[in-house]
Amino acid sequence: MKIESRFAWFGRRIVPIDEARISILSSSVNYGLAVFEGIRAYWLKDRAEALVFRLADHIERLRRNARILFMDLPLADEEVADAVLALLAEEAIRGDAYVRPLLYRADHELGPCAHIGSSELSMFATPLARYANVTDGVRVVVSSWRRTGDASIPPRGKIAGSYVNAALAKSEAILAGADDAILLGSDGTVSEATVSNLFAVRGGRLVTPPVSAGILEGITRDTVIVLARELGLEVVERAMGRSELYVADELFLVGTATEVAPVVEIDRRAVGNGKPGPVACRLADALDEVVHGRSAKHASWCRPVPVANR
Repeated sequence: MKIESRFAWFGRRIVPIDEARISILSSSVNYGLAVFEGIRAYWLKDRAEALVFRLADHIERLRRNARILFMDLPLADEEVADAVLALLAEEAIRGDAYVRPLLYRADHELGPCAHIGSSELSMFATPLARYANVTDGVRVVVSSWRRTGDASIPPRGKIAGSYVNAALAKSEAILAGADDAILLGSDGTVSEATVSNLFAVRGGRLVTPPVSAGILEGITRDTVIVLARELGLEVVERAMGRSELYVADELFLVGTATEVAPVVEIDRRAVGNGKPGPVACRLADALDEVVHGRSAKHASWCRPVPVANR
C-alpha cells in the first residue's frame, strides 16, 4: 500500500515530506532502534470533520514501549497530541487517514547498543480507507516463521527492527496465495497475525491469546474486548493451539489498520461456512459506530481535529 503524504512532522515542526530525512548513519536505520505507533483518523463527511481514535492511549503506549529501548519521548503527551492534530490539519485529508509516529535513534554509532544516544520523534499521515478486505473476509495461512518472543525481541514493543519477522511471514503468505499469516510462538501456541491480533469464536464465546503469547498489546484488541462484553459476549484470554483455529466457529483479525477483518479460510480450510461470521460482523458494526463518534458512551475515545487548524 503506497504512502501518500505531502508533509511530515520532523525536527519538531511540519515540513514538506521530502525534507524529512534520516541519515543512513543513524542507529535506527542500521540496527532498527526505533519504536512506532499507528493511529487512525476517521473522516465524517456530513460534519466535514476528522476524529482521531484513542489518541491518548496510542501516545501513552509509545512512551511506555520506548522504555524497552532505553528511549524517552522528548515531548509531553499533549505536545505529541498537538503535533498529530496539526499534521492532520495540514495534510487536509478528506477521508480516513493513518498517522505513523516514529521515535528513533538519530545518533551515528557503529555497533548495536540500545542505551546510547538521543531520541527523536517524527511522524507522517497518509490516506487509508481499508487495509484489509473486511467485506468478503481474508484468507490466512499458519506461517513457518515463529513469532519472536519476549526473551528475544519483545513484540509488545512495536520495535521497528522486529517487523522483519512480520514481513517474512506476510511475504510467505502472499506468495502462497493468501492474504495474511498467523504466527505461532516458540512453544507452538497461537500468537497473532503479522500486524493484527486474533480472535476465535467457539460456542458463542470469544477466545484470544493472552498478552504473554508474544503479541502486541493492541489498542483495537482492547476496544473489541470492551465492546464484546458490552454486547453480552464472554471473552476468554488463554493459550490456543493451532488445530483449535481449524475447528473455530469464526476467526477474525483486529488492529488499528485492520479494524475488524473476518477470516474465511485458514490453511485451505473454510472457517465456519466460509463467509464472514455474525459475531465478527456485529463487532465490526459496533467499532464503526464508536470510531465515527456515534457512541455517546465512548465519545472520550474520539478526538476531533480542530477546524480552525485546517
